[in-house]
Amino acid sequence: MSHRRYNPLTNEWVLCSPGRLKRPWQGQREPVAVEEIAIYDEGCYMCPGNLRSSGRRNPDYEGVFVFDNDFPALDDTPLTPPGSALLVSEPAKGSCRVVCFSERHDAHLAEIPEDAIRSLVDTWARESDEMCVGGAHYVQIFENRGDMMGASNPHPHGQMWGVEHVPTLPSVKARQQQAYWSRHGRDLLGDYVEEELRHRERLVDENDHWTQVVPFWAVWPYETMLIPKRHVGTLGELDGAERSSLAELLRRLTQRYDRLFETPFPYSMGWYQRPFDGSDHFGSRLHASYLPPLLRSASVRKFLVGYELSSEPQRDFTAEQAAARLRR
Repeated sequence: MSHRRYNPLTNEWVLCSPGRLKRPWQGQREPVAVEEIAIYDEGCYMCPGNLRSSGRRNPDYEGVFVFDNDFPALDDTPLTPPGSALLVSEPAKGSCRVVCFSERHDAHLAEIPEDAIRSLVDTWARESDEMCVGGAHYVQIFENRGDMMGASNPHPHGQMWGVEHVPTLPSVKARQQQAYWSRHGRDLLGDYVEEELRHRERLVDENDHWTQVVPFWAVWPYETMLIPKRHVGTLGELDGAERSSLAELLRRLTQRYDRLFETPFPYSMGWYQRPFDGSDHFGSRLHASYLPPLLRSASVRKFLVGYELSSEPQRDFTAEQAAARLRR
């Protein structure tokens, strides 16, 4: 039965329409590229020892390597305001860093050892803290995997942007969580995790410190969230055991995605941390969202168009069905 589900993190709704899967046309088929990727690529600006466009040469690193983006999205160029009450702008300043997950050009989190992923988690935490001390009000960690998600280089990597403002979606999430905290004296995602652990029908995976769920309000077909079982606001607040458990679950998560359609699964991933803008944000709990576009197979993807862009998001099968498939 078609119905709507409420997302308390964003104060938005999603339309669930399982009957759409009965349509005779089942969506555009994308070409599935099977590409052999070398361990090292002399033309890759992320591989060890290679020269980047900035003229800087990468060290012969092993493991995680971080460098300032040679083409940052943020700069210090002075801004001339439009001078109108309806035409409002402000400077967007900050820093953009690239985080290489491994020295291997052909690796991915599904294949990297857990201790190497633990080093990545430590790097995310350390770099986030450094950016905030340096003046960032928010640090956005994200990864785009695969050509379908616009990844410009197959070398395993993500990015970290430390911005001097709190972006739109993190701001909405922080505000919604703070309002819930003010009303109930508890944090929204903490109560939500308890619900999911009690019902378990949308639970995909868990360990001692983390849960992976298909959220009740998921928009993308196989969208999942990673939520810690302890109330922490940032990656830097995680203790050693929680960081190791996160590395374990990250590896299993990406392996599970790759097995679903027997393909390197494309996705966009983003971490949501407590803003560092001087407000308390007591209710904010750390979490990550994985947003993969594949719908029915490695060649059929979900598009957000038409009604989704004009009115509200819509999905073609329930979060419970998605979670069951990912568990299997």
